[in-house]
Amino acid sequence: MQTEELGKLEKVNLRKAWNHEAYDFTKWLSLEENMQLLSDEIGIEIGVTQVEANVGNFNVDLLAEEENTGRKIIIENQLEPTNHDHLGKLVTYASGYDAEIIIWIVEDTREEHIRAIDWLNEHTDEEINFFLVKIELWKIGNSSAAPKFQVISQPNGWAKEIKDSAKQLSLTTMKKLQLEFWNEFKTYGKKHGTRLKLRNTSPQHWYDISIGTREAHISLTINSRDKLIGCEIYIPNSKEAFKSLYEHKIKIEEELKEKPVWMELPEKKASRIKIASGGDINNKNEWQNYFIWLLQEAEKFQQVFNKYFT
Repeated sequence: MQTEELGKLEKVNLRKAWNHEAYDFTKWLSLEENMQLLSDEIGIEIGVTQVEANVGNFNVDLLAEEENTGRKIIIENQLEPTNHDHLGKLVTYASGYDAEIIIWIVEDTREEHIRAIDWLNEHTDEEINFFLVKIELWKIGNSSAAPKFQVISQPNGWAKEIKDSAKQLSLTTMKKLQLEFWNEFKTYGKKHGTRLKLRNTSPQHWYDISIGTREAHISLTINSRDKLIGCEIYIPNSKEAFKSLYEHKIKIEEELKEKPVWMELPEKKASRIKIASGGDINNKNEWQNYFIWLLQEAEKFQQVFNKYFT
């Protein structure tokens, strides 16, 4: 049997693709499809809110949020090896925006700066997370260059580790069941060609889906105590967004062909617009029926609510 000839990976100078750090690379990274590459590597969903955001007399390259939680993220780019100047800027920007996730993207790393990021992760509050990420370009023969992100330093015990089988062994019986449920739901959705952006799953009672805005997202839920499954628009931090939707309540309910519960929750930051149905996660024989209902409701919610966000 003749062995197929294999190509040889060739590393490409970053400046051949992005001549200017701010005008070229930062703008490239800010595009959703490119930011998704970084999101996949780190393990969170990142939504850019502002390019070249002001911090006093300085500008942070990218200001962003974690789409499911609203946690603030800053991203500082450096198409050269790490240096003290950018490390100082990183801390300044993080304090200026009270960021919880701080990402430093570089061409190459120096050992002292890796140790510095490790030290920051070990000695700052558990809510503060520093990432040192290397960006490379590779091609094979005459192919187009392809970007590759590599996390060099990250917080100890970062959430991505929960996907490891060793971590899953420590989960409770219910957490394992929740993870299995969402994994099978995701498989069902992809098999049936849904256009929903189905993300990585976690062992929890909810599963979030983007609707194309950072003000709100869809949250699917399974309530084992009350034996309910639900679909809701979750608005983490904007009463204005809830009130704007409520002004269109009659029209929205006509389009949904059902009447969700409108929960402003004035004593809390978050608001919800929710519909629920009976469903016992412990009854695996009914899971496919639950998947059908959840998928239909999520697709309908995305179609209807998305156009009411500007």
